[in-house]
Amino acid sequence: MRFSINIPNFGDFADAHTVVRVAKTAEEAGWDGLFVWDHVVHSKQRRRGQAFGDPWMLLTAAALATSRIKLGPLVTPIARRRPEQLARQVATLDAMSGGRVVFGAGLGGPIEDEFGSFGDETDPKILAERLDEGLDLLAAYWSGERVNHTGKHYRADDVELLPATVQQPRPPVWIAGYWPRRAPMRRAARWDGAVPLFANANHGQAPPVGELRDLITFLREQRGDSSTPYDVIVGGISPSDASRSRALIEPLADAGATWWDERQLITGDDFYRLDPVLRRIEQGPPSLQ
Repeated sequence: MRFSINIPNFGDFADAHTVVRVAKTAEEAGWDGLFVWDHVVHSKQRRRGQAFGDPWMLLTAAALATSRIKLGPLVTPIARRRPEQLARQVATLDAMSGGRVVFGAGLGGPIEDEFGSFGDETDPKILAERLDEGLDLLAAYWSGERVNHTGKHYRADDVELLPATVQQPRPPVWIAGYWPRRAPMRRAARWDGAVPLFANANHGQAPPVGELRDLITFLREQRGDSSTPYDVIVGGISPSDASRSRALIEPLADAGATWWDERQLITGDDFYRLDPVLRRIEQGPPSLQ
């Protein structure tokens, strides 16, 4: 199992200098990844007055300050971005980091705040169509080959976006969604990893092992071919006590989870403040030895 740190792109982490400090500390402390949210307003009522940073600028700063840890968004709502611009951002970051990008994608939300506030589409079905079409188009762009595409939502006429991503055929693509909703996890099964949230476990809470087993069974059924490496990312707050930490995380690893993503509770305010996050990073990743 690998271990990552998860931070939003607002509050204290809107500042790229702060994210650099987090990234350097995480790498030095032995963590395997740093993942950043991609929001423009999140919940307007709850985030009123808070600063937001552009996730790609934050990740660029983190890439320049590190040499080992994986980096990427968790998650980018493709339907809120133009695929050709997003393809360039990811490819540039992949080159800058030496092939360390993991691309996390999802529907995005809260939909009314993140999309409706700017006069964009708010029908989840249409946003899901954009997500699926956009994912296929991104993969084509990242190949560096010539692309012709005429779809329901996007078009590309004889374009070639170079350079291709360092990682070929593309960076790993992880798809987020709520379980037990089947549609987003069917989407996740078509790519390289699943980042599930659970109805019975909010952000910052580890999922019930039984629900994770049900999800992984579903993903395996959807994927069919079990020989291809596949990631399942779960997270929460790991106890500082080593034995309690093992008791929490080992059953999830045994069930098939491959990453533990350290996350503060979204119901408080620690998750967007540097001090509590940095204290946890400095303690190092959980030990399963």
